Amino acid sequence: MRLSDLAAALGWPLPSVPTTDPEVTGVTHRADWTAPGNVFVAIRGQQADGHQFLNQAAQRGAVAAVGEGLQDGAVTPLPYLSVPTARTALADAAALLAGSPSQAMTVIGVTGTDGKTTTAWLTAALLRAGGMETGLLSSAGYQLPDGELRHYPAHFTTPEAPQLQGLLAQMRRSGAQAAVIETSSHALTLERVRGVAWDAAVWTHLSREHLDFHGSLENYFAAKRRLIEAAPFAVLNADDPWTERLRGAANEETTYSAARGSSDWRASDLREEADGRASFLVDGPAGRFRAALPLTGHFQMGNALAAMAVAWRFGASAEDLQRGLSQFEGPPGRMQLLLSAPDQPRVISDSAHTPDSLSNALQALRPLTAGQLWVIVGSAAGGRDSSKWEPMAAAATALADRVILTEADHRDTPLNQILDVMAAAATRPNFKCIGDRAEAIAYAVQHATPLDTVLIANKGGEHFLQRGQTVYEWSDAEAAQAALRGEVYQVRDKA
Repeated sequence: MRLSDLAAALGWPLPSVPTTDPEVTGVTHRADWTAPGNVFVAIRGQQADGHQFLNQAAQRGAVAAVGEGLQDGAVTPLPYLSVPTARTALADAAALLAGSPSQAMTVIGVTGTDGKTTTAWLTAALLRAGGMETGLLSSAGYQLPDGELRHYPAHFTTPEAPQLQGLLAQMRRSGAQAAVIETSSHALTLERVRGVAWDAAVWTHLSREHLDFHGSLENYFAAKRRLIEAAPFAVLNADDPWTERLRGAANEETTYSAARGSSDWRASDLREEADGRASFLVDGPAGRFRAALPLTGHFQMGNALAAMAVAWRFGASAEDLQRGLSQFEGPPGRMQLLLSAPDQPRVISDSAHTPDSLSNALQALRPLTAGQLWVIVGSAAGGRDSSKWEPMAAAATALADRVILTEADHRDTPLNQILDVMAAAATRPNFKCIGDRAEAIAYAVQHATPLDTVLIANKGGEHFLQRGQTVYEWSDAEAAQAALRGEVYQVRDKA
């Protein structure tokens, strides 16, 4: 597509300085991701102004720049198109250049504070069980219809608009009929999902998170509500008090509950086995039947119900739902069993990064633990929302027998500062501070007995660890395996 055609389609004014009409091959807002033929969108962000990187983008082959206006006296090496909102321009251009792939698929968004990833993976699995070729975008990575997990070039819950639209287009070329997108509040606020044609939206749960970015819980709720408003059909959690404020936001809705009786989809009679498998009774539009699920915890019933409601909506039968749930392998790092043998403690990795999700995970593991329940809990993302440090430590020390306080992406905040705050919030003196995450895991695994359960929290399924500005390769599973060998896992610089 020529630059003039792209500008005309999106209502952008052409550069005031006459220029050639180059062919546009793509769009990006990262100078280091720029490829020849790209339009570079200069975004004035919280940490940097993209206009500082115009020369770098030009050197890498950008053919034009888009932004909200040059500063007085500023010069640019590229033809410059001025737009009202740079992030809107980035998303609109990304969708157009990718061929608006979401319009040719059934697209489901999943949002909430906790449960997004598991619910997104369950939804994709049940859509596939119902016969739909389905792609998945989640914080754990992405899948084409072949089901193979692939990782993003950087860490996202929801990728930026050019990557998201490009992956949707790749899914479509691979035969996807549907796509499930784990949709974060950042993605909704920063227009990463602008241009996605939603068919359904799932609401899991809301609690305090990302208040450093949104400013208040009300703003955080309003950001997530945008997904429900954008979809014609909503699946809402009747157990979440915020759901009452979502009623009527979509043209059509259904509700689910693992606790209340007044909902469309209901779960009851949870039976959990020591090996982590569970079954529960489902009652809803698909009928009344018992479902097996290889996940543990009462809260997982709600995640499963939400996924069933979506799959049923798009054609899955009750038999499809039962089969899909029974065969579900789970997303990496969501109550993921890492080690379990007669002479070993059971070691489980989970992404629990809020007080609610940590409490849910510990409460789920307590009745399945014959010995002591250990938890290794991190520093709740230093440099971001410090309001979680105290309640995370309080939940850990109240519900576990042995607690190791450690790191989890402390970024530019001194780790000792975070650990001191967490230690002061402990409800019992059953904790130990070990700042190095690998050493913390080694200590717990090597001191726990075969009757004990060790929960490694915060970074389940993630493959990076950030200290200051340096990002390292990371794996909870590899750290646990190293501990069993009597070693301490060695982190490596992320390439």
